[in-house]
Amino acid sequence: MPTGDGLLVRLRPIGTISLTAFKELCAAARQYGNGVVEVTARGIIQVRGLSAASAPRFADAIMLLSIAAEDGIPVIANALAGLDPAELIDAGALAADLRRALTRTSLPGRLAPKVSVAIDGGGALNLDTLSADVRLRAELVNGAVALRASVGGDGASATSLGAIMPSDCTEVALRLLEVIAQRGRDARARDILAAEEIGSFREALSSCPALCRASTSYQHEKEKKDVDGRDKPGHDSNPIGTYRLLDGSFARGVALAFGHAEAATLERLADAAEADGAHGVQIAPGRALIAIGLTRELANNFAAAAECLGFIVRADDPRRRVIACAGAPVCASALMTSRAIAPRLASIATPFDIHISGCAKGCAQPRSAAMTIVGTPDGCALVANGTARDTPFAMVSPEDVPAAIARYAEVCRV
Repeated sequence: MPTGDGLLVRLRPIGTISLTAFKELCAAARQYGNGVVEVTARGIIQVRGLSAASAPRFADAIMLLSIAAEDGIPVIANALAGLDPAELIDAGALAADLRRALTRTSLPGRLAPKVSVAIDGGGALNLDTLSADVRLRAELVNGAVALRASVGGDGASATSLGAIMPSDCTEVALRLLEVIAQRGRDARARDILAAEEIGSFREALSSCPALCRASTSYQHEKEKKDVDGRDKPGHDSNPIGTYRLLDGSFARGVALAFGHAEAATLERLADAAEADGAHGVQIAPGRALIAIGLTRELANNFAAAAECLGFIVRADDPRRRVIACAGAPVCASALMTSRAIAPRLASIATPFDIHISGCAKGCAQPRSAAMTIVGTPDGCALVANGTARDTPFAMVSPEDVPAAIARYAEVCRV
């Protein structure tokens, strides 16, 4: 797609990418683009700065790497799916079944491009912060694994339809997507809920009673020890940290500051992972990258090397509290230099998360944030507890944004 710095290319990888392929992808981003690589909140790789002439050559180079990736309707599974001893069911296998089924239907051509499905296997890394039109989340119901089906939101806001058997995952997802498709090419689950409530989705499942095994109990509350011996919930959305894998090895997640990095820096990160014994990386929701196949000791070495390269290695890093879009001049729609402002705001000790949006579209975070800063023709709009489309409580110049946020933070502490 065209944007302010040329053409933008997106790649939605599935599973583990070999370190060799990942480094060659980064090299291709330098050769054919402007060398900037992004990882989005939904775990998508974006390469920027391509041209009409270089984009086909970039595509040819990536084709040779045999990186497993998906096209069509996004079906998002947990990072570490199939590798995680804490998961209740392999969400990656369920997602693969659904993708294959979708190719045999007309749904990909009848749904809006942003319609998505989230399948959460109940492992160490959840998908609760991701908004999806259809959600299927593993939990224990009366001692057996079931999938909680819900529509139109994230883990907290989606509307539940009840529990289903894992074997019904594909058919239930197809039925719910069909409800959305019948409302038109631009329809989304949240819009249907607002206009019709839950009835149409319930009806789609009740026509086949075996698919709708309603339950209101939620029993997936188990606790486990993390690798350092501290108590932590068995279900977390933050990919930063060290995770034990099924084969006894470890994975170590780090995040890209503000969701982007130079391709050359990512190549050095892959070199560090390789030196510490990793065999691959996964791209994870939350603008993160996870090195796979480390030993426990070398996972710490990898984290130290990543920190030296400027990556985020601690969940409490203040840069994690600032979510910024590409901004001007990188994005043609933006009216604010989001990436220039982001580091300045991260240095302010705020008790709340900040979303910086170059325009009212709110691409970096569609859901509500404690503080949203929106670029407008008249300056920067400040929105409290809302989205980029909501009414601001103040308007300031770009130069005054850090001071305004610092003042607001002081008010919040009182």
